[in-house]
Amino acid sequence: MNRTVLHCDINNCFASIEAVLDPSLKGLPIAVCGSKEERHGIVLAKSEEAKKYGVATAEPIWQAQKKCPQLVIVKPHYGEYARFSRAARELYAEYTDLVEPFGMDECWLDVTASGLLFGDGRAIADELRRRMREEVGLTISVGVSFNKVFAKLGSDMKKPDAVTVIGGDFRDKIWGLPASDMLGVGRSCRKQLDRYCIRTIGDLAQTNPDFMRRVFGKAGDVLWRYANGLDASPVMPIGYVSPIKSVGHGQTPPADMETNGAVWLMLLKLAQDVGRRLRQNGLAARGVSIRVRDSFLAFEQYQIATRWPTSCAYELAETGFRLFRERYDWSRPVRAVTITAINLCAEDFPAQLDFGGGFERHERAELIERTADGIRSRYGKGAITPAALLLQKAGEYIPPAFADPLKFIET
Repeated sequence: MNRTVLHCDINNCFASIEAVLDPSLKGLPIAVCGSKEERHGIVLAKSEEAKKYGVATAEPIWQAQKKCPQLVIVKPHYGEYARFSRAARELYAEYTDLVEPFGMDECWLDVTASGLLFGDGRAIADELRRRMREEVGLTISVGVSFNKVFAKLGSDMKKPDAVTVIGGDFRDKIWGLPASDMLGVGRSCRKQLDRYCIRTIGDLAQTNPDFMRRVFGKAGDVLWRYANGLDASPVMPIGYVSPIKSVGHGQTPPADMETNGAVWLMLLKLAQDVGRRLRQNGLAARGVSIRVRDSFLAFEQYQIATRWPTSCAYELAETGFRLFRERYDWSRPVRAVTITAINLCAEDFPAQLDFGGGFERHERAELIERTADGIRSRYGKGAITPAALLLQKAGEYIPPAFADPLKFIET
């Protein structure tokens, strides 16, 4: 417990920034929302006033307006959000060089070595709150603790514009909280914990660690250590870039996808971005994962290994589409799909060949895509694109040639 870690969270980040940009919004129940026309009509962020009416992030706009008829809908301004985020990080950097972002609105700070200059953790937290209000125009909640997990838990416990210190008395302070309040316990994990009557952080901390490992694997051991205050993960320095573990892209088209052809074109479109980002980072995928959301908003996720490491968009899309054909039963239309390159390796990772052949085709496909990258970098992103994507947008009418895309691919 000899570290001092802060977790700074900008309160109602997007909504608060909108109120700074337009002072007439101050004090009003506002919600930053996506476009209804593009079917991203959900609440991205809400103000403290909107929260009092029960408006929740990720709920549909119509539902939020039903809870709060006077709700003011604001379009997002991502460039401004990024500018304010940078300003906050520049302020944090005046107190320590160990500043690790966690999304656009949150940061961990390790101020262990800053005490002689700025005081203890609480004093630094209070000064940061004051300076954020006066210099940036936003409020933050700050958690102060001896590790990252408890610091984040602290910043969530008291909002807005507050400081919560979690020290050696953490058992009395947090063990009674729901397990889902702790970092690493998502919706799926919470349901699994509920099955074993592990409902609070204290329940989790006092569960036999061997049982946690047996039931939850490595993640179970991590969660048990978190609950017992044993998180020793460091706060990374300014400019640190974490290793890329996967590269994915998803989209919700204007209309539900009702045919294999529509899904194929969407996967092909998404794979263009995934492949480009792999090549930019000198990576290749040894597996593909697809996530399908149906018209009832239920999710299904599948994954499969690729034949060899690849960054070729066409091969990624083809692998993902074969997986989709094998696993999805079309009981409902598809609302959205995501394709992700997984099990990444260096682009020059040795490939294990087989007697099935086809590696020369793979090499040609990769060469074509790298050539296309060069054309796009010189003449713009839209300078060259697969002809299939020019025919129709995914989700609209699909020409007969795409009624069975696998046959089309193989010819």
